Amino acid sequence: MIETSVLPSGIRLVTDTMADVRSVAMAYWVGSGSRDEPDELAGASHFLEHLLFKGTDTRSAAAIAESLDEVGGDCNAFTTKEYTTFYVRLLAEHLPLGLDILSDIMWQPALRASDIDAERAVILDEILMHADEPADLAAERWQRALFPEHPLGRDTLGTAETVAALGAGDIRGFLETHYRPANMVVSVAGRCAHDQVAEALEARFAGAAGGAAPARVAPDAASSVLDVVRRPTEQAHVVYGMRSVSRFDERRWALAVLNHVLGGGLSSRLFQKVREERGLAYSVWSERAAFCDSGSLAIYVGTAPEHVDEVLGIVTGELELLAEHGITERELAVAKGNLRAEMLLSGEDSGARMSRIGAAMLLHGEVKSTDEVLARVDAVTLEDVAAQAQELVGAPRTLSAVGPFDEEAFADHLPAMAAR
Repeated sequence: MIETSVLPSGIRLVTDTMADVRSVAMAYWVGSGSRDEPDELAGASHFLEHLLFKGTDTRSAAAIAESLDEVGGDCNAFTTKEYTTFYVRLLAEHLPLGLDILSDIMWQPALRASDIDAERAVILDEILMHADEPADLAAERWQRALFPEHPLGRDTLGTAETVAALGAGDIRGFLETHYRPANMVVSVAGRCAHDQVAEALEARFAGAAGGAAPARVAPDAASSVLDVVRRPTEQAHVVYGMRSVSRFDERRWALAVLNHVLGGGLSSRLFQKVREERGLAYSVWSERAAFCDSGSLAIYVGTAPEHVDEVLGIVTGELELLAEHGITERELAVAKGNLRAEMLLSGEDSGARMSRIGAAMLLHGEVKSTDEVLARVDAVTLEDVAAQAQELVGAPRTLSAVGPFDEEAFADHLPAMAAR
């Protein structure tokens, strides 16, 4: 049973009681991410993600780790472009400990100078690691080309220059601005009681009141067409795609179906034609991303450099076929069945259910029931998917590649990438 409330502190609480499990998962969701950082503070959200588990005024990082190890629990955090999440999962009997630790790190982080310097070195290594990984670099460069001169185009890690320059005052200032109740959601799923969780959370609240969701400006600059990084790699890594709808757009349901048909599963057109039929790539898939005011559909391919032309020809051809003919009844049924099963299967795990309700409350302000979501998917028609395909194919496309070639290698593909 899903219940929601706004606590006296201003925090929004959403719980999902699962009487038949013995675990509980909980998380603080902060409605700020990398797109909410000024240019000079790029990477501050991710830096904080690293720092909060480094300890509080009363708990060292080792003490937090030992407390969770003792009860078989685990904790982690992650940063996205629009939010940052800190979570713990453990046995339901240890729910108070989980709330203790999460509330302590949110409201009483130590942010010691020694910890900041240590994590700075770790993050700089992380940035170098991503730069050394061609697939990661291609994805990062594609985002930058898709949203030029906009925070959505920045990597969540920030840059080596900004991370090196971030000081304790910068980081604490960012925390004090964004880590406030009005910009937070707490989600709990598993064996729990909403009223008891609400009372326990409020008793542990020790932060400043108020706050607000960050103000955001939608991307308006036109996407770049081509971004190529020459590297002496054995494999070429290519990301190809375009902007798409936001997370509030009703067309997102049709896009979910379209994505599955194009490259979202083993039966998808790209997987079957690129890998299974022609053996041109080990890795090929598509994925969608949705932000509050924009979105994207990306196709990822890792292939031998000599096969790039052929693979891009297949990708372009499949996009054109989708726009011209749409999808088949069978493809529609397979995609709907996959999306349905994916949601229902994840619903058997307390961690997945905690994530679903937390993200929904933070990003949409409400939590739709599973039946409501499945009804939206089931209502998608062939005509809906065809219309979405036509819009996507008519939009300008962006290509990013890392491999042993220059921009001239993609000259023949540029006409197909222009807006219709």
